[in-house]
Amino acid sequence: MSATWDLPDFDDHEAVHLFRDAESGLSAIIAVHSTHLGPAAGGVRFWHYADSTQAITDALRLSRGMSFKNAMAGLPMGGGKAVILADEARTKTPEMLRAFGRIIDSLGGRYVTAEDVGMTDDDMVVIRGETDHVSGLPVESGAAGGDPGPYTALGVFLGVRAAAKRALGTDSVKDVHIAVQGIGSVGGGLAKLLAGEGARLTLADVNVDRATALATEYGGEAVAADQILAVEADIVSPCALGAILDEKSIAALRCKAVAGGANNQLATPADGKRIHDRGILFAPDYVINAGGIINVGLEYLGQGDQEEVETRIAKIPERLEQVWQESEETGDPAADVSDRIARRLIGRI
Repeated sequence: MSATWDLPDFDDHEAVHLFRDAESGLSAIIAVHSTHLGPAAGGVRFWHYADSTQAITDALRLSRGMSFKNAMAGLPMGGGKAVILADEARTKTPEMLRAFGRIIDSLGGRYVTAEDVGMTDDDMVVIRGETDHVSGLPVESGAAGGDPGPYTALGVFLGVRAAAKRALGTDSVKDVHIAVQGIGSVGGGLAKLLAGEGARLTLADVNVDRATALATEYGGEAVAADQILAVEADIVSPCALGAILDEKSIAALRCKAVAGGANNQLATPADGKRIHDRGILFAPDYVINAGGIINVGLEYLGQGDQEEVETRIAKIPERLEQVWQESEETGDPAADVSDRIARRLIGRI
């Protein structure tokens, strides 16, 4: 295996920590991309990887995305991410979670965690027993915090509406055909919001029964997970895992915009130009999907309630418009424009 700093996604990370707790069986990675704006904030993903290099690469990509996301969201927080390497059975125990809490605490506040794929707010409670550097905890109604998924879904919904306005010239998504890939916490929440405004939906998920049931409930249709990106639709919304927009899938797109909640949708930096060259509007993922980190970030910082969270999420379309406008004026891909703005904010330009 190559040294970590030789990997393509290293991008001058401040630190990459590898942890092993033999007693609990925990293997975890915490990647800290930047603390320029504050403590490195980003959730922990519980996932089974084919090998350790894949796990490190995922942590690096997600960590850098959090630096950019937090900066573009106006949060006084840097970017970091953790992954817990699950076995094939996805065995998760309280002992593992407590061990993870202890390793977070050993970093002295340099990294702040929250839930991501495979983790829950109940898991955060267990971790909180070992460290103060955690958010996404269950909260009382009206307070900032708790499950970030619904807030991510809200931000993506507002971003999809912004994409519809710019790409289609409509102020709502009523009768707009939107293909949603992945209907978990974020994608499922997005589908509900879209259906409530009268969008025409095509849904796909690895859980075929769930996709079929939700499509029936919302008057849409379900297709196989490996077909959704090529569906002829107005907007395609990736809300599953990342690296799904590559040379092959971009060539197969039949839409006017891509706007979804998945992290790191572009498989390589070159894929942002591929979408741009096809004349397809692209919503940079770490701009559109910032609702969740706004929620748990304000919870950790103690800087507002649910109303303040929603007020800040409502600014996501403005940030997308800033990116799209500069892209139009310069001719540069939206993905490159967004990266340039974010790098400037974290002192990397």
